[in-house]
This record gives sequence, structure tokens and C-alpha cells, in this order.
Amino acid sequence: MSDKTTIRVGKRLPALNGTLDDGSRLELKSLRGKWVVIYFYPKDATPGCTNEALDIKRLHGKFRKLDCEVIGVSRDSVASHARFREKQGLPFPLLADVDETWCKAFDVIHEKVLYGKRHLGVVRSTFLVDPEGVLRAEWRGLKVPGHAEAVLEQLAGA
Repeated sequence: MSDKTTIRVGKRLPALNGTLDDGSRLELKSLRGKWVVIYFYPKDATPGCTNEALDIKRLHGKFRKLDCEVIGVSRDSVASHARFREKQGLPFPLLADVDETWCKAFDVIHEKVLYGKRHLGVVRSTFLVDPEGVLRAEWRGLKVPGHAEAVLEQLAGA
């Protein structure tokens, strides 16, 4: 990605849109006026991704009290997201980035190694966006335990 298009802390996010788990469309700019947490995860219904979603679910009320919307993003389909969200009772939407527009904009697809084989995959990452649409914090290549709390703490201190 060139420096001109790379999303960086302190810079306004580009106009992005996509399809949510319920089939509706989301335009990122429609969330202006609120804080937004955008978290990228590799795959619906896998252990780490389920734990991450459940950690955020557990703290969702606290995010909402701080006027913050949460959006989960992966390359899974709308149908996969709908099943995952329903099964886990997630109170926030999941965006189906099947064409990798969001993943590429946030530069979260990188080479990974699984069982000795190399492949391109989504690196677990979270981004905190202020009410004006400016990126204020990012966490890349993170570990799930304690992460949702760290994001909430950063938001509360903003």
C-alpha cells in the first residue's frame, strides 16, 4: 500500500461501505458523530474469533455507554456472519468483506504460517475511530485475552 492510501493514526478514514450480516448496507461515514471500534478477525466460529467476539459482547454495554459502535469484519459471507452472530447472540453487526475492500484499506491481510504452510490471511487487528472519522488508535497482530478491555480503557481515556 502506498503512503497516500495507508490508514494511519491521526488520519481520516476513507469512504468505505459494505454489507452487514442482516443484508443491509453500511456506509462508514454514517457513523460520524460516534466513536467506532472496527475489529478484524480471521474466521467465523473458530475458537479464537469466538472468544474475541464474546469478550466484546460481554463489554458491549460499556462501549455503548461511551457512545461507541462496534463492527466486526472478516472475509466470511453474509450467511456465515448471520449464523455466527445468531449463535453467539452478538449485539453488534458483522461486516462481510468478501471482496477484501476493508481488509486491504486497513492493511490487515498478510502472510501467515499455519501447520508449516504459508498463506495469506487476516491478521487480528482493531481500530478505534473518533466521532470525526479520524483513526485514534490501532492494535495489530493482537492476542485475544484482555484485548477488549484494553480497547475499552483506551476509549474511556479518549
